[in-house]
Amino acid sequence: MARTLVLLLVLLCSSASLVTSSTSAGAGLRMKLTHVDDKAGYTTEERVRRAVALSRERLASMQQQRGAVGDVSAPVHLATRQYIAEYLIGDPPQRADALIDTGSNLIWTQCATTCLKACAKQDLPYYNLSSSASFAPVSCADSAKLCAANGVHLCGLDGSCTFIASYGAGSVIGSLGTEAFTFQSGAARLAFGCVSLTQIAKGALNGASGLIGLGRGRLSLVSQTGATKFSYCLTPYLRNHGASSHLFVGASASLSGAGGAVTSIPFVKSPKEYPYSTFYYLPLTGISVGKTKLPIPSAAFELRRIAAGYWSGGVIIDTGSPVTALADAAYRALGEEVTRQLNRSLVQPPADTGLDLCVARDDVDKVVPALVFHFSGGADMAVPAGSYWGPVDKSTACMLIEEGGYESVIGNFQQQDLHLLYDIGKGEPSFQTADCSAL
Repeated sequence: MARTLVLLLVLLCSSASLVTSSTSAGAGLRMKLTHVDDKAGYTTEERVRRAVALSRERLASMQQQRGAVGDVSAPVHLATRQYIAEYLIGDPPQRADALIDTGSNLIWTQCATTCLKACAKQDLPYYNLSSSASFAPVSCADSAKLCAANGVHLCGLDGSCTFIASYGAGSVIGSLGTEAFTFQSGAARLAFGCVSLTQIAKGALNGASGLIGLGRGRLSLVSQTGATKFSYCLTPYLRNHGASSHLFVGASASLSGAGGAVTSIPFVKSPKEYPYSTFYYLPLTGISVGKTKLPIPSAAFELRRIAAGYWSGGVIIDTGSPVTALADAAYRALGEEVTRQLNRSLVQPPADTGLDLCVARDDVDKVVPALVFHFSGGADMAVPAGSYWGPVDKSTACMLIEEGGYESVIGNFQQQDLHLLYDIGKGEPSFQTADCSAL
């Protein structure tokens, strides 16, 4: 108890960073990432169908969250993510894992002392704060204003900070604290949510303990560690043969000369209003199918202020969305051109997929052209056929790009075997083709 009180006093008296450097912190943090489907034994076709289903649920949640001003909608994310990072928490250390998400901020884990029967099932034991000598609660009046940084919060009679974090699949409620986190390499003391109530769709966590937010907000892993950059490289989850993906935060985040040419583009400035301030927006200006540039109106990808506090449109890059969704005008132009180019190669889509464009599975590499995303400044990102088409049954493969309404999201299926660097200090993302399994 005495040690806990000392830690709390340190927290209340300091407005500096929460990070306590470890001997390896100078090199940054490194984490192995595992795709959520790896441990469940799903077939290739089942993985593709799950990816499509999760992306559609996310789009549905966005539509349900539309505001009262016309057709304005905020990009609200489901708590169903795709890649899991393992870590240790507390003293003595307890095993935990979390879904990583560039589209949210808070770090949270389900807690044994408060969850009782009100939390989601997970594969590892719940974190027990009573067993940790390094846990300290965050006060509602903390000098670093951590409690208020979550947005929706309440102050308890005992001065504790209760938070509510909402996602498209539901909400989690708990208390804010600080704790010692140890990753594959590097360690840090971080503010996190100790969740006591999880009201989200069944299976949304995929057996994980919680979530690690990588967004732009104050409570994200990136912001709390004071990192000015982070990077990740995702192995193809239809053919990774058990190879791990990787996440690097801080000094460990860099692109290697061993990969393809490095391409850099500027971020679009994020709005100040939450939740838009969380996201990483890209300056997408056009799309080509093979050598044909699509006739997409310039306004299709623009981030537009509709009214005070409301924004619409824009292009988000996201680790949490499985497949890419394009604004309606862009999706229609893409579908028309793919149909024109593939013509007689197209086959009838399986009735239970809801997908529009399909070819014989063995023909994908023979007939499907590469997709190219064009960004401002003349930068291009080529997406090979295997990164936007996938098998849905033994004989059929379909285009895995969805219609997104007003927003566009570049999902993780289209980010496979790309090493992406988010240089927040410079205000630019960079990417290069890479063998992610070799990092």
